[in-house]
Amino acid sequence: MSLAPIVLFVYNRPAHTQKTIEALLQNDLAARSDLYIYADGAKNDAAVKGVQEVRTYIRSIKGFNSLHIIESDKNRGLAESVIRGVTEVVNKHGSVIVMEDDLVTSPYFLTYMNKSLNLYEHDDQVISIHAYTYPIKLNDVETFFLKGADCWGWATWKRGWDLFEKNGQKLLDQIQAQNLSREFNFNNSYPYTQMLQKQINGENDSWAIRWYASAFLKNCYTLYPAKSLVRNIGLDSSGTHSDSTGHYNDEVLSDETFAQINKIEVKENTEARKSFEAFFRKNTKVGLKQRLINFLTR
Repeated sequence: MSLAPIVLFVYNRPAHTQKTIEALLQNDLAARSDLYIYADGAKNDAAVKGVQEVRTYIRSIKGFNSLHIIESDKNRGLAESVIRGVTEVVNKHGSVIVMEDDLVTSPYFLTYMNKSLNLYEHDDQVISIHAYTYPIKLNDVETFFLKGADCWGWATWKRGWDLFEKNGQKLLDQIQAQNLSREFNFNNSYPYTQMLQKQINGENDSWAIRWYASAFLKNCYTLYPAKSLVRNIGLDSSGTHSDSTGHYNDEVLSDETFAQINKIEVKENTEARKSFEAFFRKNTKVGLKQRLINFLTR
């Protein structure tokens, strides 16, 4: 099995970054994996100390097959950093596993990612692999497909990332021209078109909403695990675009269930889609909507 390189985006949170790295190192495949770290520059004087602490820490990392650190001398922001970093690494290696500095992974995360990348490498309808799933219950499935793409611990191939469209206006025009807004918004359970419009207006700089829209418009699918292999630890006051209104991803990370991955038919799981819609509708009332908007706005 060929292994995809890991690309990790960091900024000014040394404690979060260390937890992310320590969890990755618990994966059996870590020692055989190449790690690329893109470290963004400080946005203001208040961020300098954290940026310096993160850079000191990442230079000390050991345990991966190789370590490549790319430090920016200016603040690019998360969107520009992700688009730049994913493009550079996937163009060089052909596939990539993408992480941010606040994602704690299961010991089976790299196994699930790499086996899935290998299984669906030549299925052009599959645009990416995702490691996080909302706390929903599905019957008798280990993995499932949904139309679109996602952003909390994910992987893709060059052929998939080549479909990424940076121009948000172009994406929104196509969605509206084809009368796809309701479907794009998960049966109007979540305001994704509103998020895309805000990106166009300059109210956010989300790469993730454009990644989702790019995949959606190409009728491409992302593979999800029935149980999460990643937990976000950044949805608190430590994150620039996070808040402290609670958590929804504290379930136990899945275990050796994902040591073996079986290939399934590439089609959308209607039960999973309806479960996502129900989850969105229920949790918007208690602040999930704002938390996700805050995160994706990064």
